[in-house]
Amino acid sequence: MTAALAEKGRSPAPPSATTGSPAPPRRGIPGRGPRRERAFDDVPRWQIYLPLALYLLFTLVPFYWMLLFALRPAGSTALVPWPLTFEHFGKVWNERSFGMFFQNSMIVGVATLVMTTGIALAGGYALARFEFRIKSGFMLALLCSQFIPGALMLVPLFEIFKNLQMINSLGSVIIAETVFQLPLSIILISGFIKNVPVTLEEAAWVDGCSRFRAFCAVVLPLLRPGLIAVGSFAFVHSWNHFLFALMFLSEQDKQTIPVGLNTLIGADSVDLGALAAGGVIAAVPVVIVFAFIQKWLITGFSSGAVKG
Repeated sequence: MTAALAEKGRSPAPPSATTGSPAPPRRGIPGRGPRRERAFDDVPRWQIYLPLALYLLFTLVPFYWMLLFALRPAGSTALVPWPLTFEHFGKVWNERSFGMFFQNSMIVGVATLVMTTGIALAGGYALARFEFRIKSGFMLALLCSQFIPGALMLVPLFEIFKNLQMINSLGSVIIAETVFQLPLSIILISGFIKNVPVTLEEAAWVDGCSRFRAFCAVVLPLLRPGLIAVGSFAFVHSWNHFLFALMFLSEQDKQTIPVGLNTLIGADSVDLGALAAGGVIAAVPVVIVFAFIQKWLITGFSSGAVKG
């Protein structure tokens, strides 16, 4: 009987981890409830919207300031552009030859877009579908070329274009912009083509298509987001680039918008209204491009970066 009472008064043993019994609940900090992960819905909304509002304010204030100087009359100090005036736009477009600068920039941008996209498409397909001995070294060279600043290549490029008699020609700027855009463009398009199953091309080959026809009919339609991303990046970069146009184009009728904006800054004074109007003219095409391609842009860059 004594043994039975001793067995009855003995506390039950904790469940073993090998028996499959549920583990005892974890104790929280004394005075607090049990610890749990903080869900997104538990975050106060002001902690989300306040940083976003500050970032948006920091981003949009310079644009508003530029529009303010461009649209308000000369000599006005009002913080609201009223009454509106477009005299600054007429001045830079007609008197400062911004119409010609705009045309030259458009030629350079579109030509760079076409050449970069076409050459990068061929190079990216070769890297994605073919195996050759120096493939890894070639990819490494493409990546390393991104660390070379454009200013370092100005003197060699100037000598090359001088010997080719291409100074003061838009072709020199187009070639220079294309060369500096190609490494990143080839890498992106190569990664995007790798995401397209090769079995789709093989099925087209079985149906009698050549490699080129299979590429045009099967692969190329699937590359639209990547091509839009690469083309838009090439266009915007060549549209905004200042250094090549400054060095290779000395005649005023060949200059682009970034160089034209630089001519509005005098040695002793700056016409802020004209400069702001020129900045608005330079920003409009870029804003329009990104407004129409934003849904393809992120998809293209993310898909091209998945495989490399």
